[in-house]
Amino acid sequence: MNHARDDQGSAGSPRRVSLMRRFFDSEASGGILLMGVTVAALAIANSPASGAYFGILKTYVFGLSVLHWINDGLMAVFFLLVGLEIKREFLDGQLSTWPRRILPGIAALGGMIVPALVYTAITWSDPNLRAGWAIPAATDIAFALGVLSILGSRVPASLKIFLTALAILDDLGAIVIIALFYTGDLALPMLGLALCCLVALVALNRLGTTRLLPYLAIGTLMWFFVLKSGIHATLAGVALALTIPLQAKPKKTRAENSPLHRLEHAIQPWVAYGIIPVFGLANAGLSFSGLSFASLVSPLPLGVALGLFVGKQIGVYGFAIAAVRLGLADMPAAASRLQCYGVALLCGIGFTMSLFIDALAFSEREDLIDSAKIGVLAGSFLSALCGFLVLRFAPRAVPQPRAATSM
Repeated sequence: MNHARDDQGSAGSPRRVSLMRRFFDSEASGGILLMGVTVAALAIANSPASGAYFGILKTYVFGLSVLHWINDGLMAVFFLLVGLEIKREFLDGQLSTWPRRILPGIAALGGMIVPALVYTAITWSDPNLRAGWAIPAATDIAFALGVLSILGSRVPASLKIFLTALAILDDLGAIVIIALFYTGDLALPMLGLALCCLVALVALNRLGTTRLLPYLAIGTLMWFFVLKSGIHATLAGVALALTIPLQAKPKKTRAENSPLHRLEHAIQPWVAYGIIPVFGLANAGLSFSGLSFASLVSPLPLGVALGLFVGKQIGVYGFAIAAVRLGLADMPAAASRLQCYGVALLCGIGFTMSLFIDALAFSEREDLIDSAKIGVLAGSFLSALCGFLVLRFAPRAVPQPRAATSM
């Protein structure tokens, strides 16, 4: 993720474009595109073309269905970008110091715990639904920043940075959840080969290799072994990201020329404008035929929807305010509590990662996948609408004295 800095380099030299501005522009416009793709997917799934739409997704190519290639192949590149963002933010960005991590970290923790509890409380009576507890635990940063971009200057930059940092930590939590709870039976020989690839990647890093081709070649091989090992293949993207060097060579070279920065900048447009829209088009399609009020309020969609809409706002805002009152962190600069609440509402937009975990949790039950999709779409829509309205009409905070900190 591109962290906030001034338009001047460390030595005072001018920069072409602010990295944070470039990031927000990319993520926000990608989120708006994702909104359009979601509407298109729903329209196609409920049109005469629905048969062809679902038929294409189920078509097998080289041993995997088209949907499988999208969710395990293309999304590995998405997770590669997520891993690069996490590494960069922790080593050289908005999460590089503990004071900067505290508020978004505590808020992200609440935003994962409370939605899972809400979902579990609603679906507890049906053991078949318990695997979906993590579906409402994630925040879609592209969608959320897309909503913020519509609001423009009404939202202070500190809240955009807070939301970005929170979503990064939220993604990290989702990655850990996928690795621990959504891994199938392990094929140890393939897992061993994947670990050998990871050792080779670490060796490249330690040897100071800055060319990206060797990393990408071994990373692709590692993805194949992980796919066959029983661990979800997208985690190979995260593992590859953590081995990409952040330090440029020689050290006096501007950090923007490091392998991590170069790879991140190269794939970010492809992810924002290609991979995520394709994922949304393939996964958001839901046929409304036979849909009744009873199916809308059944435990699974209701648990997901309330987990996102109610659980997220309580978890994020409640934990954040508790941290401020306990003196563990400061409120984001120039932001009112109502504006912070509006951002907490936006955290209930769980589209991309929620749909992804939905497919993992109920991989053998297409009916449950579709039922959970209803909850994801409903909870995300309510969160986006209410978050937008709160931020649109919330009074701006009174400017604070200069001594106040931003996080």
